[in-house]
Amino acid sequence: MTDPMLPPASTAMGAEPVIPAASPPDRPSLPPGRWIRENLFPNTRNSILTIFAILIALFAYRGLLNFMFSEERSWIAVRTNLRLMFTQAYPEHQYIRVWVTVGTIMVLAGVSAGIWARWGGVTVKRLMGWLMSGGVLTAAGVLVREPSVLTDAAGESVRDDAGELVRESFAAAMADRWVWWAIAIALLALGLVLWTSLDDLRRRTIEIPVAWLIFGLPALLVASTWVVRYGHYGFTEGEFIAEPGQLVAMTTRVPWTFMWLILVASFALGRAARDRAIASAQAAEETPNGGPSDEGADDDAVPELPRGALARTRTSVNLLWVLSPFFLYWVVMRDPEIDYAHVFSTMLPMGLAFGAAGAAVLWLLTRSDAGEVGRLAAIGLLLLAAFHWVAAYFGWYSMLQVARIAFLLLAVAGLLAPNFAGVAAQRRRLVGAWLFMVLIAFYGATVINSPSTVETPTDMFIGGFSVTLLVSVLTIMLSFPIGVLLALARTSRQPIFRVLSTIYIEVIRGVPLITLLLFFSGVLPLFLPDGMELAELAAAILGYTLFSAAYLAENVRGGLQSIRRGQYEAADAVGLTTTQRTGFIVLPQSLRVSIPPLVGQVIATFKETSLLAIIGLFDFLRMANSVIPNQSQFLGVRRENLLFVSVVYWVVAFAMSKYSQRLEQRVGLGQR
Repeated sequence: MTDPMLPPASTAMGAEPVIPAASPPDRPSLPPGRWIRENLFPNTRNSILTIFAILIALFAYRGLLNFMFSEERSWIAVRTNLRLMFTQAYPEHQYIRVWVTVGTIMVLAGVSAGIWARWGGVTVKRLMGWLMSGGVLTAAGVLVREPSVLTDAAGESVRDDAGELVRESFAAAMADRWVWWAIAIALLALGLVLWTSLDDLRRRTIEIPVAWLIFGLPALLVASTWVVRYGHYGFTEGEFIAEPGQLVAMTTRVPWTFMWLILVASFALGRAARDRAIASAQAAEETPNGGPSDEGADDDAVPELPRGALARTRTSVNLLWVLSPFFLYWVVMRDPEIDYAHVFSTMLPMGLAFGAAGAAVLWLLTRSDAGEVGRLAAIGLLLLAAFHWVAAYFGWYSMLQVARIAFLLLAVAGLLAPNFAGVAAQRRRLVGAWLFMVLIAFYGATVINSPSTVETPTDMFIGGFSVTLLVSVLTIMLSFPIGVLLALARTSRQPIFRVLSTIYIEVIRGVPLITLLLFFSGVLPLFLPDGMELAELAAAILGYTLFSAAYLAENVRGGLQSIRRGQYEAADAVGLTTTQRTGFIVLPQSLRVSIPPLVGQVIATFKETSLLAIIGLFDFLRMANSVIPNQSQFLGVRRENLLFVSVVYWVVAFAMSKYSQRLEQRVGLGQR
């Protein structure tokens, strides 16, 4: 049962090249008893270590279960404040904006998975192991957890004469946990059915499509909210709601059902587009010269294969991913109140002027005969942009910030112009990219400088996990290109670039992260010119970005050093420029080698966002550790919140780690 949505392995131009993985020889599975003897109890020393490890695991497992199910725990605090922990005090009457944001992410995730994902399948043997392991863990948890405390008619815990809690008997506890016993037996029975109904060869060869599991498990969870009475908890109109034994509120069930449907539909759309492009490319390759030839047509002319359309689609999706955090935060969630009079009187004319003038300048700089004059002109644009920023710092003359940004963007585009010189299509591509950057810059400046219509008790209109996720995503997006540039500069032959990058990396790595955060949030604003402010969120993102970029640079530098000298010589032999050699030969190989440390740095950055509370932001951890325990209904309730936060951090970090492993397998990392 392989995934029917996966295309067959092919080297056609329309299909993705599949890297053959060197898999070990297929060996029959050992019987359970023999496997246990050979892997857990092969000799006396390993037997002692196995028993010791099992005892430690059971002790930790028992302590965790006793903590979670203790009568002293107040999980109502977590259930009631879920919305607060994820979006802070975002207004309820505008909460549709939160669901629009989640829906947009679902669309991008579904389309991306449909276009890129090659998940394959999970063997019945592995699935059977998961089921039986889950059954064993559930049964072990039922057995090792201590009996529950007896309660009286008023729901108060019963104590004996010595003041100790009175617990039910072991037999009564086992009988009260019949639901958990049923779950354990069901998992074990399903695993045993798979074991007995298939022989060893079929268990190792038959696969269940991963797509069924990825979309099926969330479907079961969403469907259960319509049947299982998890309870109705929340905070509405200044009152806490705690209604055990009720269905989840419709305002939660309906949106999440739609989110799942959107995810599945987007995945199907992306997968259909990819399959159609691959099929068209393969059909075009099977015909002479890439397609039927007409009389009078040039026999050497080969029409463009649909793979180009697929590549453009992927590029568009990547661009949407890059722009989505900014758009969703500053436009959808923030709901700016735009002053259209200012837009039509100032921003629009200025944007049109920069777009037209910049397009003309870039068209001249990309002429084939521009040569050194074009390079000198680009350097002049860079000096002009730098002068505007220096003038802004000293207050020599006033200028809109977006104009300074536009000058800087034009200077960068001018420096890149020689790479697009000559061919008219390449020149038009650079001009089109410039016009798009001008549009983004002026539109972004308009919405950022417009006041928000979202009213919250704090200066930040979102908080909790939302701000944690936002800071993590923006930090990773901004620090990665900076880190790559720093790594290239540190391995450059130019002493000025090598020395400056080395100083930056060593200084940043030698300073604690919390020091950088305090500097950018409390010290840097003191040196800004009058009228220029740095918001707390911007200060945090700036500090995290500069800190993470230094570590990413060292990770990428390790990958660059793994490239052999022969790769550089081969690129020079075929006449590639330094930029082409770096972009097409060196960086792809070095980034492939650097995947494990890069993902490790991404995970570390995500976890380091827990320091946001120190500079006054209401992040996920601060909500759990400071805000909820100070509510009058849940005074002092802190441990339950911290455990929930720990689980969320672990789930996200574990998901990134597993994706990294699959990405390494996909690119053949570590295989010869």
